[in-house]
Amino acid sequence: MTFGVFIHRSDSIYEDSPAERYQFPSQYLARVEACIGDWIIYYEPRKAQETRGYFAIAKIQQVIPDPGTSGMYIAIVEPGSYLDFVNPVPFREDDGLIERGLLNEHGKISGRAQSAVRTIFPADFNRITELGFSENTALLPRVDAPSALPGMQEEQAVFQYEQERSRVEYLTSRIVRDRIFRSVVLRAYDARCAVTSLKLINGRGRAEVDAAHIRPVEANGPDIVSNGLALSGTAHWMFDRGLIGIADDHEILISRHVNDTAGVRAMINNAGRILTPARTADQPHPHFLRWRRENCFKA
Repeated sequence: MTFGVFIHRSDSIYEDSPAERYQFPSQYLARVEACIGDWIIYYEPRKAQETRGYFAIAKIQQVIPDPGTSGMYIAIVEPGSYLDFVNPVPFREDDGLIERGLLNEHGKISGRAQSAVRTIFPADFNRITELGFSENTALLPRVDAPSALPGMQEEQAVFQYEQERSRVEYLTSRIVRDRIFRSVVLRAYDARCAVTSLKLINGRGRAEVDAAHIRPVEANGPDIVSNGLALSGTAHWMFDRGLIGIADDHEILISRHVNDTAGVRAMINNAGRILTPARTADQPHPHFLRWRRENCFKA
């Protein structure tokens, strides 16, 4: 098994859905197959608009021929494994490249940096994930939550290969993933409730909003920002019970089961549509919104 880096652009010509599948040509088949059963890091190149650098991890479950396109393949992402970084990691910092395995014997960037799929050294994988999941954030959780990931505090012991793998496996913990998901969703929504547009931070620096999955984790909903909403307590309660829904054009729908329609309308922001993140790729995906309407919303 091998760690890898997969290049993905939000404006990609490929039929990619980072939390679910990655389409690639046959020239990368051997490299992708080497990553089956292991973790990869997604990287958005510097030339991409609104580039995020290294921005997420996922685990590759299997590789299949693309049934719709000859010569293309699809890497299937293990359900529930995708996770956005709390902090997107740049390609380089002041002291040089983050992914040091890209340097050749002369200390220059090698041609491997142009590959859409490449393997990555364990030490580089550790360095990138360590930076990506550092939770030094001003937006504290609404209630006290578990401490930072083991081995990711400021003072760290010398890293070993098996520690590296156990650290990544720790990210399968639901508690940890919920905390990270909340961080990235609240950042995308500027800690504002998508329904009311209110941004409330209490005296201890805790945001009033929660991060809600549009398609729940229990129904194989991924921990990706486009499957999330920042919602205040009442809005979250109503969303979970199917009393409010969201159309593909982001209009807020009110169920006929609501017993105080006027009161709910007064709670909703004046536009009647959810507040959405500035970055297009972070906005609620129609695929998840449709699932929610068909399976949860009481029309």
